[in-house]
Amino acid sequence: MTEFDDVLDDDVIVRRAERADLLDVLRIERACFSEPWPYSAFELFVDEPAFLVAARGNEILGYVVADVMPNHGNDIGHVKDLAVHPEARGNGLGRRLLLDALTSMTIAGAAVVKLEVRASNEPARHLYQSVGFRPARRVPRYYGDGEDAFIMVLDLGDWNSQGLTD
Repeated sequence: MTEFDDVLDDDVIVRRAERADLLDVLRIERACFSEPWPYSAFELFVDEPAFLVAARGNEILGYVVADVMPNHGNDIGHVKDLAVHPEARGNGLGRRLLLDALTSMTIAGAAVVKLEVRASNEPARHLYQSVGFRPARRVPRYYGDGEDAFIMVLDLGDWNSQGLTD
């Protein structure tokens, strides 16, 4: 057994990220991505209501960074980053973080949410589609290493009315 077994027990909470969480978030980012964000990027979003962490005590297991931008009365949410520590995966923690972020963006006034995902990242694409995101377009060479991205979109009105929050 590892320290991350059974991470979705009652001891795990999803809460807003705090400045004190950023080093742990950065460690997870570096463990998960070949082109990780720098610390300063996380600092920019620390006050966003949809920058959430999953924590068990003082231990950060995963996070989601999302924000909402005004757009002529149809504000747009943007999931910018989502990661779960490699040893804590497979227990629904990424889904829980995503659902809580979508709820936070709905409360903040977003009408739709978009995100970018690597074309090769099948687990992430499956997660996003399972909560209602649909591919809108493919962007060639989006990432620094030349890989394509899919832009995926979710209409929060449809999401809320269809009960896709479970």
